Amino acid sequence: MRSILDSDITYLPGVGPKRAKLFREELNINTYKDLLYYFPYRYIDRSKFYDIQDLDKDLPYIQIKGRFIQFELSSVGKGKKKLTGYFADNTGVVEIVWFQGINWIKDSVNTLNEYVLFGKPKSFGNKINIVHPDIEEYNKWQKQLANSLYPQYSTTEKTKQNYINSKVIQKLCDTLIKTVKSKIPETLPPYIREKYKLKGLEESLVQIHFPSGVTELNAAQYRIKFEELFYIQLNIQQIKSNRKQSTTGFIFDKSKDKLVKECFFKKIPFSLTGAQTRVLREIRQDLESGRQMNRLLQGDVGSGKTLVALLTMLIAVDNGYQTCIMAPTEILARQHFRSISKFLEGLDVTVNILTGSTKKKDRPKIHETLRSGELNILIGTHALIEDSVEFKNLGLVIIDEQHRFGVAQRAKLWEKNLSPPHILIMTATPIPRTLAMTLYGDLDVSVIDELPPGRTPIITKHFKDSNRLQVFGFMKKQIALGRQVYVVYPLISESENMDYKFLEDGVEGISRAFPIPEYQISVVHGRMKSADKEFSMKMFIDKNTQIMIATTVIEVGVDVPNATVMVIESAERFGLSQLHQLRGRVGRGSEQSYCILMTGDKLPENGYHRIMTMVNTNDGFEIAEADLKLRGPGDLEGKQQSGFAYDLKMANLSQDGQLIQYVKDIASNILDEDPNLDMDKNLVLKNELKEMNKNRVDYGQIS
Repeated sequence: MRSILDSDITYLPGVGPKRAKLFREELNINTYKDLLYYFPYRYIDRSKFYDIQDLDKDLPYIQIKGRFIQFELSSVGKGKKKLTGYFADNTGVVEIVWFQGINWIKDSVNTLNEYVLFGKPKSFGNKINIVHPDIEEYNKWQKQLANSLYPQYSTTEKTKQNYINSKVIQKLCDTLIKTVKSKIPETLPPYIREKYKLKGLEESLVQIHFPSGVTELNAAQYRIKFEELFYIQLNIQQIKSNRKQSTTGFIFDKSKDKLVKECFFKKIPFSLTGAQTRVLREIRQDLESGRQMNRLLQGDVGSGKTLVALLTMLIAVDNGYQTCIMAPTEILARQHFRSISKFLEGLDVTVNILTGSTKKKDRPKIHETLRSGELNILIGTHALIEDSVEFKNLGLVIIDEQHRFGVAQRAKLWEKNLSPPHILIMTATPIPRTLAMTLYGDLDVSVIDELPPGRTPIITKHFKDSNRLQVFGFMKKQIALGRQVYVVYPLISESENMDYKFLEDGVEGISRAFPIPEYQISVVHGRMKSADKEFSMKMFIDKNTQIMIATTVIEVGVDVPNATVMVIESAERFGLSQLHQLRGRVGRGSEQSYCILMTGDKLPENGYHRIMTMVNTNDGFEIAEADLKLRGPGDLEGKQQSGFAYDLKMANLSQDGQLIQYVKDIASNILDEDPNLDMDKNLVLKNELKEMNKNRVDYGQIS
């Protein structure tokens, strides 16, 4: 049944077609409900006034009270005007500046009345000023102030230009709440609200927009956070439970482990780490359980995930099934093909590779051996999901760096079998526990949290552009010792919009500093033909070149144990996760390795935090937690690709880890008692989940 909350925002008094268009395009507000859940991003204590003499550019938004002494109108070039008002209290005078709405200020504001101004102090020359503050007559301000907490709503430059600022949104929220009062349906059953001492939904929404005090606001925010995280966990756990009950899987009998033992005892020249052994045991239990495996394998760069994947594939082959690995890039697919082929030399296993650049004449043979079952293991890229690729009996699918594939792409791969194959998803991007519980709660998670013995921690250093000659000197010393060096750039060519170091300029500069014939250089980037990339890579792998200049195309899949230096140009422009991945290209041999982060001489604050995090730790999970705090979950999970459709308005995955665990346990207890939510007391929960999943794919089946 249609609710008043589904009403088009156009029809809310004070909005209309023009504003509604801006709300839709700029703030993604389409309905009454969207505005109701457009929460303030912070609150200002409006009971506090600052003295003008105490104003400082480092202060946040502040409030002052006083009178205007005079106004001055001046030109600022090309017909533009600036209005300056001199605002005074008992302690001093501050300049108030307007570049827009000047006529309104001249007509409405005078030197007779007392005003309250609210804005951000800034420094201009040696003076403090406030540009475009909120302004209100003190008498009116006193009458309107119902409480001391004043909400601040996010707006954009375009909304501000059209006179939609935080104050306007606040007034529209007031109109909305009066319009929908007593018509907001409750979304949690009474027994849950009573048991966990939660406010009602309508009361919470009113308090979030118009808090009567800090205690009331905290309780309201907690209610919304609880609900958001609770429904995510309830949904994930029900999907996981249904999948385990309804989806049978091929049984891989342990007694048939012939190839596994041969590979393990004859081909692997080292012992598995304790973490690898534990993860293999978890996978083995899945494969003989009779249920479809749907497992996420997390492991830091260099932790040995590929070996675990290989042994898992051999279990499938031992049981008469085919298996495949899908990688996001050709470089990574070829790296897998090389390393797996090397391990399988002399064993009765056939392996091949299929990518976009596989020659037309070679494809029929690959397709034919795949259909006949003669081909045991196929490694490839997106080419694996082409309609012409048909398996005889696909028993296991491994997805590497799964966040780089769309949901539909991944699903298409295991639709190639009548019965669903076992799924193993691998990622070298460590995922914080709170995010893993929310993003991948419907998967079983295994973690390789131990590096192979003999790996020396990488030393990470930060250098600025002004220290470049020092870095070149260090590179030459390493090359003199017989080592190799990566130099990575964020861009291939110069960009008008972004002040980044770029590869083409880097090739020129490095070629001058490292001249032929003493030094040889490889270049790899995304615009090169596959054959050319392969040739350049091979030259570096075979030690015919000492320096590889590249873009992030080498982020995954390049394994050169002799490379001991990773230089990352414009490092402040990369996310933490990507910096960590790039650093993982070195440190793969027994020699001490180094990561050098090159930045501009001036660093933005968040760029500095990222650089210092990299310098201070090699722990991928610690880096992932820091990345989550700096960037939020959207960037980390690749939400456009992974299909993460939970729209969190209040909860914060980087800060609410305890609450996530708490609601997860509550959801588990409810589903233990009522798996299908058929009890009368749980009908609200069932309906909310139905609404939540209306436009979602069943990720439990295709994650």
